Amino acid sequence: MKLALCIGINDYPGTGSDLHGCVNDANDWAAELSKRDFDVRLMLDAEATGDAMRAGIRERLDAAATGDTVVITYSGHGTWVPDRDGDEPDRRDEALCPYDIGTNGPLLDDELFELFLDRRRGVKVVFVSDSCHSGSVARYAPPTGSGSRRIKFLPPEIFLSERDAAAARRLPRTYRGRPRHAALLFSGCQDVEYSYDANFEGRPNGAFTYVALAALRRLPEGACYGDWMKEICAQLPSQDYPQQPGIQGTSTQRRWPILT
Repeated sequence: MKLALCIGINDYPGTGSDLHGCVNDANDWAAELSKRDFDVRLMLDAEATGDAMRAGIRERLDAAATGDTVVITYSGHGTWVPDRDGDEPDRRDEALCPYDIGTNGPLLDDELFELFLDRRRGVKVVFVSDSCHSGSVARYAPPTGSGSRRIKFLPPEIFLSERDAAAARRLPRTYRGRPRHAALLFSGCQDVEYSYDANFEGRPNGAFTYVALAALRRLPEGACYGDWMKEICAQLPSQDYPQQPGIQGTSTQRRWPILT
C-alpha cells in the first residue's frame, strides 16, 4: 500500500506574510502521487492547523504496514525557535508553520522526528518539505516585495512572546544541526538558505516543487531517490532561485526506488 498526505498553506492569518503557490504545490504533488497509485489526502489552508497536521501524519503512518510507503509533502512557511532541550548544535529547532501558528505555535522538528519514528517496522517514510528551515535566512534574503517571488520563511518574532523573541535574536549565525533519519528528507534549501514562492508561466508554485516534479517525470523506471536529487540539483540553484535543495537520509534510504 502507498499512502500520502499533501499539505499546502498560502493563508497565514494575522501575519502579513501570505504565500501564493503552496496550495498549487500540494495539489500538484497530490495529482502526481495519485497517478502513481498512492491513496492521497489533501490538507489546505485552514484545514492545516497544527493539531490537524499532527493527526493527519499519525493517521497515514498508523494505516501503513511493513513494506508500505508513506509520503508526506509540505509547502508553506518554515521557521525556527530557540532550542530548549540542548539537542541542537546550532541552538535552533527548525519548524513548520501551520495555519494557526499565531495562536498555537509551530510544529517543531523534534516532534516531527518522534511522529515519523512511531510507525511499524519496515514502513518507508519520505518527507518532502518546500519551505525555509533556518532563521538565519532572514539576514541573507534580499527584499522580495509584493512581486512574483517571496521567501517561505516566517520570522520567529511574529509568533513568539517578546521574551522568547529577544532570546532568539541573540542566537549567533550557525549552519547545521545533526542529521535525523526517521524519514528520508527532501528539502527545498539548505539550513542557512531560503525557498522561493515563485511563478511559472503565470501560475504560482514553489520553485523546488516545480523543479522536483519536472525532474521526477524525466527519470527512468527504477531510479532511486539519490538519482532524483541529482536531477533536481541540475536545475537548482539558479540565477533566479539561489536555493540548494537537500537530501538527508541513510545510504539505504537514498537507494530506495522512487515512490514504490
